[in-house]
Amino acid sequence: MDILEMAQRMIEENPLCDNCLGRQFAFLGYGMENRERGQAIKILLTMKGHKLALLQKPEGFALLRALAENGGFRIALNVLRKLGQTSEERRGCFLCGNRFDDLSPLVEKAVDMLREYEYDTFLVGVRIPSEIEEREDELRAKFRIEHGESMRNEFSRVIGKMLLEVTGKKVDYMKPQIVVLFNPFTEEIELQVNSLFIMGRYRKLVRGIPQSKWFCRRCRGRGCPSCNWTGKMYPESVEELIAKPILEMTLGEGSSFHGAGREDIDARMLGMGRPFVMEIKKPRKRRLDLSELEHMINERAKGKIGVLGLKYVDREAVVKIKDMESTQKTYQVTVEFEREIRDEEIEKLRNALTDITVLQQTPTRVLHRRADLTREKHIYETKIKRISPNRIELIIKCQGGLYVKELVTGDNGRTKPNISQIIGMKAQPLELDVLSVLEKMEEE
Repeated sequence: MDILEMAQRMIEENPLCDNCLGRQFAFLGYGMENRERGQAIKILLTMKGHKLALLQKPEGFALLRALAENGGFRIALNVLRKLGQTSEERRGCFLCGNRFDDLSPLVEKAVDMLREYEYDTFLVGVRIPSEIEEREDELRAKFRIEHGESMRNEFSRVIGKMLLEVTGKKVDYMKPQIVVLFNPFTEEIELQVNSLFIMGRYRKLVRGIPQSKWFCRRCRGRGCPSCNWTGKMYPESVEELIAKPILEMTLGEGSSFHGAGREDIDARMLGMGRPFVMEIKKPRKRRLDLSELEHMINERAKGKIGVLGLKYVDREAVVKIKDMESTQKTYQVTVEFEREIRDEEIEKLRNALTDITVLQQTPTRVLHRRADLTREKHIYETKIKRISPNRIELIIKCQGGLYVKELVTGDNGRTKPNISQIIGMKAQPLELDVLSVLEKMEEE
């Protein structure tokens, strides 16, 4: 069955607009829209019907009438009238319901919604009712159509071109800043505003601040007398001190903090800081002065934390940040013994904690949130300085994820070897600081 014969049968049996007819042959010919394909086919069929009608062939009048009524084709209607014939009113397209006739109001509605957001790239998505897609599938199966395009693709392309012309923004198929979801049948539009990602490093300059918001254990964030109705165990966190100014600048609806590991609440994060990515959800503003933002965060934190090196990144940076949890870190810990520690014991400790592998069973203090596993962590180098008869300061360069406090105490034998075991007397960590978090790119 050739193209015209197939198209004629489709038009005679079903009301089809120009787009929905042309779409069944979308992959034949280049540089044309489906509307133009459909019109071209209808023109040829009109000429065929006219020729047969001039020969007083009934099938000619029937074809012209099908084109006028089922095809909504004005040229065929005019030919019929010239021949002294009449026809019934145009029937709505049985596939799209003539939704392709005028998409301008839908596009204008989307443009109004988009005005609330700063963005440079977008992508159009389309939702089609399942019964409509099934109807088109049945048509294609019946006529064995091999070169057709889906209705979803055509709506997406046509609407995308219209949005492109009106907004002047770029289409991005891989990482659009906003996805505009259209349902042409319900005229509903949904904006999926993709997150903004800002990477940097933070330094925690005081003790007693958790990295992330810590909900009250008793009320789980609802608020109760135990947490003074704040819903939190601690009044502020590194996450909140960084997120609040960014949310104010971006007018975002929420945030997620992604850090390259975490330090204990009572530990400081010094040196060049710990890498982090702040994810801002549904931002209305994307074009930020990052230098100004950095200054705002640091000024408001009042010496509690500081950020540096803010830059834009994409979602892949979150995965890289998580990978950094096990990269090399340097800790400084002050340890107190129950008696004076001798010089030879310090030397013994230095040798025992250099280029060794430590076996750590999940510490007792974090068993409530981490699986009870035994992990291997490597210590590359340990430097030790005496600061009093029974106190020393250790600088430990090790694999990320080592629990330093348990390295000191032994955690009732769950960490081996440990400082208490090596020296043969009880040891306690007094102060812990993270001096550096080495990124993989720095290691290489």
